[in-house]
Amino acid sequence: MSEPATPLALRLAARIRADGPITVADYMAACLGDPEHGYYMRRDPFGAAGDFVTAPEISQMFGELVGLWAVETWRRMGSPARVVLTEFGPGRGTLMADALRAARVAPDFRAAATLVLVETSPHLRTIQQEALASHAPVFASGLEELPDGPLIVIANEFFDALPIRQYVRTEQGFAERMVGLVDGALAFGLRPAARPPVVPHGLPIGAIIETSSPSVAVVTSLADRFAHAPGALLAIDYGHDGGVGDTLQALRHHRFVSPLETPGEADITAHVDFAALAAAARRAGAVTFPLTDQGDFLLRLGLLERAGALGAGKDAATQDAIRAAVDRLAGPDAMGTLFKVLVAASPGLVPPPFD
Repeated sequence: MSEPATPLALRLAARIRADGPITVADYMAACLGDPEHGYYMRRDPFGAAGDFVTAPEISQMFGELVGLWAVETWRRMGSPARVVLTEFGPGRGTLMADALRAARVAPDFRAAATLVLVETSPHLRTIQQEALASHAPVFASGLEELPDGPLIVIANEFFDALPIRQYVRTEQGFAERMVGLVDGALAFGLRPAARPPVVPHGLPIGAIIETSSPSVAVVTSLADRFAHAPGALLAIDYGHDGGVGDTLQALRHHRFVSPLETPGEADITAHVDFAALAAAARRAGAVTFPLTDQGDFLLRLGLLERAGALGAGKDAATQDAIRAAVDRLAGPDAMGTLFKVLVAASPGLVPPPFD
């Protein structure tokens, strides 16, 4: 790219010329959340017509099992008369619509639940309102706006979109990866930096460490709340249980592109460091459960049984489609092992399937 091509690229280039290079975190935040040109601010990126497909778009079974998880978690809280049911980054509202349909098996839960959607995109809020109108959703811009009381939080492919910073170990010490300009084009560079808070033993020269202060802050705030009132978090995302390496990636029209290629026009994410999130939750007073592959988690919740019920009496094509969806959600060569599940909860609360 010889010259910034998108409106956001031009804006970022002007910012860098005026103030100097920006962190990867600042770049991600602008690409995804710029009020005028941010990726999520003005488009529907989901599904075959968008840039990527999420698990709820693959099959209704995903959201249904999450809904039944929420019902059982509420029961294990003692079935409080009021509970805040929250989704962070609800997309089109597909997951929550499927979850609440499955939750019809528990009318008391439906009556107790106040639905709050944490969403910053005005465009996506409109889509979510239409999808969930019968459930009277309340919108919030952040967790600080959530009502008091028992809380159940669903976060599917939410943390991967929160900004990260990248640190590189060099011969001279640590440097932070920055976004600057080379011949007018956006380009990565380095500047000297302090040692990151956590550095694996024996980290080789050239290795990259990623940190996400926004992700840790979200989990810390939730866990602090769980320490004082019943609550549970279900976080599902692609990531790892601690590790190093460059995981920054961009997706456009279902293919990977350079993160600097078309800012504002591509989805930019990074793999989630679940070890860091779990440690933050425990420091704030919550309990965490073993990190689980998405496939194992869904199978333990009854994915195969639900697939069998959906396919019973259906034609061969429908049954084949259901089997294909199970493979995509739980298969080891698809989302089954790439995506991980982290559950954090109030002390004494053991959500399914960790009993």
